[in-house]
Amino acid sequence: MTTDRAMDGTAADGTAADRTAADRTAADGTTARDTVAPGAAAEAAGIEVLPVAGHTGAEIRGLDLASGLLPAQVEAVRAAVLRWKVVFFRDQHLDHAGQVAFARLFGEPVVLPRRGKASPAGFPEVETTADRLELGGRFGMEHDEWLRRRRHTLLRGWHCDHGARVDPPAATILRAETVPPYGGDTTWSNLAAAYAGLSAPVRAFVDGLRAEHRLGVGYQPRPGDDAYVRHLLDHQTATVHPLVRVHPETGERVLFVNGYYVEQIAGLSRHESAAVLELLLEQATRPEYTVRFRWEPGSVAFWDNRATIHLAPGDNAHLGHPRTMHRVMLAGDVPAGVDGTPSEALVGSAPGRW
Repeated sequence: MTTDRAMDGTAADGTAADRTAADRTAADGTTARDTVAPGAAAEAAGIEVLPVAGHTGAEIRGLDLASGLLPAQVEAVRAAVLRWKVVFFRDQHLDHAGQVAFARLFGEPVVLPRRGKASPAGFPEVETTADRLELGGRFGMEHDEWLRRRRHTLLRGWHCDHGARVDPPAATILRAETVPPYGGDTTWSNLAAAYAGLSAPVRAFVDGLRAEHRLGVGYQPRPGDDAYVRHLLDHQTATVHPLVRVHPETGERVLFVNGYYVEQIAGLSRHESAAVLELLLEQATRPEYTVRFRWEPGSVAFWDNRATIHLAPGDNAHLGHPRTMHRVMLAGDVPAGVDGTPSEALVGSAPGRW
């Protein structure tokens, strides 16, 4: 999701601020890059961008995604995503082709070499997750046990998509087909706001740190032979990322941390790393930085995977209702830290190669 411009400042009520981005100074003392005001862009495009929480999330009204978007509407959606980190569309009638076409307006869709069995043939960009239908028994476990082991603590469940790669996706577009009548919500947190909310001494400390992100960190193995552990070992992915990355479009500093992938902060002892990670994970998931979304059939969420982490639902496994979602991700770049040093792949991924 690239552009020559990014977001502008907005007032507390979500309207466009009078100042330009060049006049704004971020909480860490840096100045944001030139940006597009989401309020002005929305007005020019004839759509509504309605913030739904103080830091994170906005609902966009006035668009039929299946009918295609005008250039001004694309710019307005892009500005809203950069400003609010995740945007929501209701009552859409997208099929697989329409979802891919919408995604292409904002970047290059990722083609995964392996997808779940429920994913549609003929659309390699679309990955379908049908929780109870697909995951139950796939690795010799009942569905409830699978979920417990993938998210055995609250903080461990928070993640960005494919964060162990050297080039995590820039954005994700998730479309709901079938959802339970209650439960099954997704929650996102704004990592730029979380970084800005740290005290100045802590920001200065974490600016220079790097951490190892590794596939499988958020999974609790079973005693004895565990088929999913074998799967992880066969498809291992690990990267050393900056603990604070600079957003390539907005110039914001982002607290690039999550519990599902982060293994160890480089240069710290295990004890020190665990203590710092606990502090940062609690900061990253503070309620004031989050937004929770109630899915309906036809709902679409579009989020900046570089500046958010999200928590998949854990409250619907026992309900007996299907939850079928279709995901398209946009190719991303290699993160860079405050000093400009890029991430370093350890095993399992290379830029642009999936």
